[in-house]
Order: sequence, then C-alpha cells, then structure tokens
Amino acid sequence: MMAVLLLITISPDAKAWLLQQLVAIGLFKADIKKDGIENEPAVAPFNFTNAAGETASTASLKGKVVFINFWASWCPPCRAEMPSVLALYQQLKQDDRIVFLFINEDDDSSKALQYLKKNNYILPLYYRSGTVPAEIFTGSLPTTLVINREGKIVLKHEGMAGYDTEKFINQLKELL
Repeated sequence: MMAVLLLITISPDAKAWLLQQLVAIGLFKADIKKDGIENEPAVAPFNFTNAAGETASTASLKGKVVFINFWASWCPPCRAEMPSVLALYQQLKQDDRIVFLFINEDDDSSKALQYLKKNNYILPLYYRSGTVPAEIFTGSLPTTLVINREGKIVLKHEGMAGYDTEKFINQLKELL
C-alpha cells in the first residue's frame, strides 16, 4: 500500500491514471447553466494563437458556442480529463456552430506537442496571446469554460471533470 501511495505521489502518470479512473466513474462532473452563471459578465475578448502561429480573438467567435480548456502536459488532473475532452471533441468537431479551444499552458510548447503525439490525442492546439481576463482564467489548471452564442459564460469549471457524458453533450447541443 505504501509503495502505491509513493508511486502516485511522485509519478505524474500514475497520479493521472488514478484521477482518470475517478473521472471515468462519474465522480467529477460539469454542468452547464443554460442561462449563464449568475454574476458573471459577458466574456471580455482575448487573443489566442494556433500551432501555426496565427493569432485570432474570441471576439471573432460571437454567434458560436465556444468550449475552452486550459491545460498543461505536466498537470495530472489535465491528463486525467484529456480522454473525455478528446471524446467530446471527436463527437462534435464536425459541427461548425461550436469551436474548441484547447489552450496549452506549458512553458515549452514542444512538451505539449510531444504529450499529444505520445498519447495519440488529435486536438487543435492553441496558446494564449497576451492577457486573458480573470473571469476566464485565473491560472488554475485545468480550467474549462463554455460560452454560449450570446457571449455569456454558461460553464466555468476549475479542476478536472468528465466531458463526454451523455448529459453534458446534450446540454452542449442545446446551446447550438
């Protein structure tokens, strides 16, 4: 038992695996608030850059549902929720009414690319470009937001969660 606890304490992969099991059994859930989160202002725009170095703004995404996930390759909770994030993305990526922004927070972008490649995670990779408003991201990883077509935050979840549940997918589709 002590060896298992020690392994989980020192190995990010082991810790991520354990947390992934907790996500898989439904212990960590996200819930969209259809009318927005109380006391949350409309989203202030921020810039992001894709892997090719092209910069865009969230302001250009108004009229679409936006799923934003801030993550890092070294973060065990981020690793734990990644399979569910990937499954959600795979199910909805063809719908042009929804935009997925997977914003990496690694200091070295090559680490993110290596992590995605090693695990066969095919996701569009983005990076912050400039300051992100505090109502969007305070630095806690992972942080996931859903912004509705009117630009209101309808989900802000700090910490890991399962995003490929039938309930969450239906809530997301209702926003479209």
